[in-house]
Amino acid sequence: MTIRVQLDDMLWRRRMTLTELSERVDITVANLSVLKTGKAKAIRFSTLDAICRVLECQPGELILFHPEGAPDED
Repeated sequence: MTIRVQLDDMLWRRRMTLTELSERVDITVANLSVLKTGKAKAIRFSTLDAICRVLECQPGELILFHPEGAPDED
């Protein structure tokens, strides 16, 4: 997949757990986990809006495009 979701990185920067984010945006931990692991096929703008509001970030800080595919994992 050429789209990478950096939710884990943003949570680390904000010193927030997935559970805390889940409670604050009223989305299940399971659904956020699917997004975090890159297994999501879509995201609603309302969900993206809620996450960005809580994490105080821009959508482009959460979602990246890699034209040559996903970068190699170390």
